[in-house]
Amino acid sequence: MRKVLALIFAVLLCTFSASGQKASMKKLERERAQLEKDIALLSRKLDQNSKSSSAALGNLSLVRSKIQAREKLIAGCDQTLRVLDDSIRVCKAQMDRLQARHDTLSLYYGRLVRGAYKNRDSRLWYMYILSSESIGQGLKRAGYLRSLSAEMSTQALRIRETSAQLAVEKERLDGLREEADAMRSKVVGERRQLQGEESEASRLVTQLGKDRKKYQAQLQEKNRQKQALNRRIEELIRQEAAAAKKGGAGAKKGSGAKTTSTVVNTKLSNEFASNKGRLPWPVEGAVVERFGKHQHPVYQNVELPQNNGVTLAVKQGTQAKAVFNGKVTQIVVLPGYNQCVLINHGEYFTLYSKLKSVAVKVGQKVTTGQVVGTVDTIGGEDLFHFELWKGTTPQNPEGWLRD
Repeated sequence: MRKVLALIFAVLLCTFSASGQKASMKKLERERAQLEKDIALLSRKLDQNSKSSSAALGNLSLVRSKIQAREKLIAGCDQTLRVLDDSIRVCKAQMDRLQARHDTLSLYYGRLVRGAYKNRDSRLWYMYILSSESIGQGLKRAGYLRSLSAEMSTQALRIRETSAQLAVEKERLDGLREEADAMRSKVVGERRQLQGEESEASRLVTQLGKDRKKYQAQLQEKNRQKQALNRRIEELIRQEAAAAKKGGAGAKKGSGAKTTSTVVNTKLSNEFASNKGRLPWPVEGAVVERFGKHQHPVYQNVELPQNNGVTLAVKQGTQAKAVFNGKVTQIVVLPGYNQCVLINHGEYFTLYSKLKSVAVKVGQKVTTGQVVGTVDTIGGEDLFHFELWKGTTPQNPEGWLRD
């Protein structure tokens, strides 16, 4: 009985373990597929920029982002390999248990067959029953012979079933080993690609260092644009918040802006907040600038302005979509960011910028996934900038958007 329970427990343990590993593998496969898409997109952008002598600063950002994506991809591949190795160990352990069971059943069955062979003459069986001292004993002997025959059939069936299970596990093990070998080859290739990308980054750093004045001028212009965006958006959101507190009074119009305001929608705020970590990305692309303050990757002691959102490299003509239900409250045009759309979600705001064209109007209600506008090509770059605010406090969008 204990052996049976132990076998059942082992089978259940393997089943749960296999189920968990399958879920883990699917998640890793999804992440790997997304990283490979990001790397392919960044590679295309770098190819497009290769003819431009003034693209070194942007290229360095793309290469650095590509390196980060490649490092994550390699880490994911290494994790996949660990999962595969664990699966192989579990599969081998299951095969060992099945083989031991098969050997035990075969040994027991062999004994039964040999005993039956020695007494194969049916007359001996009849004499065994007829020589009984009583009818009761005869019936018991007949029952024993029937159970012996049934046991032989049962054991034969169990051996066949165990053999079939062994064949399935062997096929699964061979598949896992092939997959692991392919993944190891992939990791080797990815590491080779990573070395090339790191060399390209070093080359760009050297290039930027040689013509420091030229690229610093570009950097200063981008920094001015970013600072202007930060001030303008913060000003607009303050206006919206102040207007909402006054019970829906219209906000003051700023330069180049169309505005409308409403009282803070508490229900919408709560719905937005409850979806933290599950909001859809406004565009499909690769993140090249992250939230927060960062040092310049080349020029020492140069701190870049606060990035209140994330910037993504996208395909030309990509459409930006609303991440949640809300109402368009501002449309402004800013240098370096072209058309920018501000959407109110109660206490929260989302900003969609670097747009060539806008598909919404001020005061218009929008729904999750609705097209807000089309991303513009600015200075030869297809970049989209997105921000998320809670009141007048910028939030890291990556903490709100789904993985």
